[in-house]
Amino acid sequence: MQIYYAPNTIALASLITCEEAGVTVEPIRVDFASGEQTKPAFAKVNPKGRVPALITDHGILTETIAILEYIAPHLIPQDPWDAARMREMMTYLASTMHVNHAHKMRGHRWADKAESHADMTAKVPETMTASCAYVESKIAGPLVMGDTLTLADPYLFTVCTWLEGDGVDVSAFPKLTAFIAAMNARPSVQKAKSEGWFT
Repeated sequence: MQIYYAPNTIALASLITCEEAGVTVEPIRVDFASGEQTKPAFAKVNPKGRVPALITDHGILTETIAILEYIAPHLIPQDPWDAARMREMMTYLASTMHVNHAHKMRGHRWADKAESHADMTAKVPETMTASCAYVESKIAGPLVMGDTLTLADPYLFTVCTWLEGDGVDVSAFPKLTAFIAAMNARPSVQKAKSEGWFT
């Protein structure tokens, strides 16, 4: 399998999950700085112009939640309630927290005026801090669901790599701080850092 990624994007969650699952993939870096994601060649991979995109024997899979479940179904809790709670966290990250973050540099998705973009960017520390407060209330500790790694953990960790740049004081959230430390200690994250998947 191959996975298209760009540093400092949500694609990191899929790369870390591959490491956790022992799944061998070939990472293919997309140069966002040069706008490679907008070019016709990448449009054949993902016409949405986003990463990650996973190339499988069955076809191309996009959207992080779908990719994570395909890569590592064994990291989904067996108990239906726990599985639903894991997906609750992941869906919040996708639908709310990631969107809050994107307002910092992707304002053109929602508005045309420069002053609107500036207003959205200025709001990011507030909205991301509010998201952290919500996530803090949901973390069982040390990981999202407790002691056992689930798909929610690489996903949340990846979002957490954006927090400092988004103006969030992570030290105000002790469970989130402990979660980040626990994930940073994992071999999968150490591998991601050594491979340059962060930056």
